[in-house]
Formats: sequence, C-alpha cells, structure tokens
Amino acid sequence: MGELLDSIEAMKPLARGEVVEGIVMRSDSDGILVNVGHKAEGIIPPGEMRLVGRESAEMPAVGDEIVAYVIRGESAEGAAILSLDKALGEKGWMNLEKALEGGEQLIGRIVGFNRGGCIVDVENVQAFVPMSQLLSVSRGALREIRESKERRGAPGDPEGEGQDVPESPEGQYIGAELKLKVLELNRSRNRAILSERQAVQELRETRKAKLVSELVIGERRRGVVSGISSFGAFVDLGGADGLVHISELSWTPVRSTQEVVKVGQEVEVQVLAVDSESNKIALSIKRLQPEPWETIHEHLHVGDIVDATITKLADFGAFARVEGSVEGLVHISELAPRMIQHPREVVREGDAVRLKVLRIEPDRRRLGLSLVQAEQEGYY
Repeated sequence: MGELLDSIEAMKPLARGEVVEGIVMRSDSDGILVNVGHKAEGIIPPGEMRLVGRESAEMPAVGDEIVAYVIRGESAEGAAILSLDKALGEKGWMNLEKALEGGEQLIGRIVGFNRGGCIVDVENVQAFVPMSQLLSVSRGALREIRESKERRGAPGDPEGEGQDVPESPEGQYIGAELKLKVLELNRSRNRAILSERQAVQELRETRKAKLVSELVIGERRRGVVSGISSFGAFVDLGGADGLVHISELSWTPVRSTQEVVKVGQEVEVQVLAVDSESNKIALSIKRLQPEPWETIHEHLHVGDIVDATITKLADFGAFARVEGSVEGLVHISELAPRMIQHPREVVREGDAVRLKVLRIEPDRRRLGLSLVQAEQEGYY
C-alpha cells in the first residue's frame, strides 16, 4: 500500500511555475523532449531555449539531466510545455540570493544603458548598476551615451530619424565584464540592484590586507602615484595605496605636492610604517636619498662663499637655506658692520643673498654663516 501511495504521489500532474528535473530523450532544432517521470514527456520548444549556446548554457544532449521550468502543465491537449530559459533565470535568482546572503562577488556583462546607469546580465538575470555604483564607465561617458540616445530620438520620432548624428559611445562598453556585489533583491518585482564600486573596494581592501601582512619596514618598493592632496601623495603598491606625507617627499622643503610628483608617475619608495589594524601604510621618497647633512663636507667647506635664500627672521639673526636643503644661521652680529636692533633692517624673508661659511657642525645640524664677511671679501 505504501508503494502504491508513493507512486500516486509521483504521478501528480505538473503545475505552472514548478521547476522540475528530467532526462533528455531528444534534442534538436525543433526542441527538446524531456522525461520528467510522468505519463507524458515535457516539451521545450525552440523559443524557450534561446539561452542555449551560451557558455553557461550549452545545448543538452540525449541522456543529460536538466532542470526546466513548467510554463503549462499536462492537459488533455498534450504534454507539458517547459522552458530552459526560465529555469536558468530561476536558478540565477537563487544564485543572486546566495551571493547577497554570503557577501559573494559575481561577474556581470553589460548589455545596455539607461538614464540612471547600466543594465547587466548576471547569472542569466538582467540587473541594474546605478551610476553612483559604476567605476568602469565614467559619469562623462554615461552622459555622452544618454545625450547620444536623445539625439537619435525614439523609434518613429521624425526629429530623430534620418539625422546625421555621431555614433554612440555605448558600443565600446557593451559586452564588458564587471565584478559586482548584490545590494538589493526583490524577486516579486523582478528587481536586482548591484554595485561595481563595492566589489572593487572590497577587492582592494583584501589586497591591501594581504600586502600589509607582507610589507617589511625599511624595504624598498616601486609603485605608481595614484592621487595627490595638500598633505602628500598616495602611491599604489600593487592593489593597495600607501601615503607619502609631504614632509617625506624631499629633503628640500616642499610647498606643494605637485612640485615633486604627478599622478601616474612611477616612483620608488621606502616603507616607514605599517598599521595592520587600520591597513595604513606610511612611505617615504626622500629616505632613499642621502640626508644632506650626511654629505655636507663633500660639497661645502669653511670659508666658501655660497648662494642662499633667507627663510626666517628671529630677534637673534636670520636663517638661510643653502643649496636648497640645508639651513644655517646668520647671527645678527654677522648681518651688518654696524649695530642693528633687528635683522629686518638688513634682510627680508625670500631675499637671495651670498654668505660666507663660518662653521659646519653636521652632528648638531648647525651651520654658521656671515653676510658681513661675504661683503667684506667683495662678493657684493
């Protein structure tokens, strides 16, 4: 009796909307005949297997097990009508739901654009990537695509037909693959919203965490300047950015980051610090060059007359920069042959002057200079 009840249960007629498994009995251009375990086989007409031939949905062969969606159940008129396309779509929605729950990334292919972003085919489901979540297509390109569509006009629009308009830039993006994260799903409304920005950001964070774990303080790395700000330059070390603070760009004082580096420039840097908790990387460009004080005796000697620039005034004298990076002091008594109350009576910040080297003390980072003695020796 139990076996009889089981067989009766198995013979329940197919109902619209079901997803069933079956074995291919025949497969050709006229359609696919499927044994789904019922009295009559199910038929998949050619119009319901348009996705067949894609990499993700190859043509089934006789004997293959397949999954199909029931469009029309068995009736007195004939066998059940099944669909491969809708089954793939149902499977696609299931994969999207799993990706949303598990935070997984998916690959989507651009199939079109609208005013707000682009349409992608992902897991055989058409989904939407808003403009704010796109990285591969710039806002400028999206604007050009939208304007091109408007210039061409809608089908039947007499103002749009027959006009000589430039080719839309849309074509260069159709078919491009994007890494995507699922943001929102609503199966009942056939709504799927995805993000390329979030996927790329997550990928970069993963790469950065890996790079941070590999970096060694003091090692040299090559990278590309990826961004510039008022406080320094960001350098891409291969999927992760580190910061070269403006004070680490050059031994010479830097007023603006752009004076030293440009976006896209390849540079060599030294790793100064790594924070594994915040994934922050501190880098230096200047540390790869000798500090000027270390080699000062190679090109500067007591008694030399040198060109310099006044950088700062104090009550006791004026500071001057020599050879672009080393600063020395011109004591107030070495500024003029007469008694003065303040250095501003003789010099101003930014003045170019010629000075005599009186003392060189690399260990103490001190350099003694004289304006008076340079003048006395006839250098003015």
